[in-house]
Amino acid sequence: MHVFSISAAMVGVCLTAIGILRLIATQTKVQTLGDDLLAMDAVLFVTCCFLSFWSFKTRVSTLRQRLRLLVDVLFMTALALMVGICAIIAYEFF
Repeated sequence: MHVFSISAAMVGVCLTAIGILRLIATQTKVQTLGDDLLAMDAVLFVTCCFLSFWSFKTRVSTLRQRLRLLVDVLFMTALALMVGICAIIAYEFF
């Protein structure tokens, strides 16, 4: 249940960061890799959200367990990617 709500919030964080990076890019004429990576990260978080919701609705216990394992792996991957993206963004503007 926590992954579902956190994933939805993280999509918002990614979209906000993309907007901010686009604003900076248009004013400084710099293209960034960070916004492209954030878009992919947002897709991972949305996928977590959908799979998590599917796991709530399924009545097949083996499918539910597999979906929850997949959600956990995808969520941790997306979080790790976000940390990497933050490092790229932090060092890209220096």
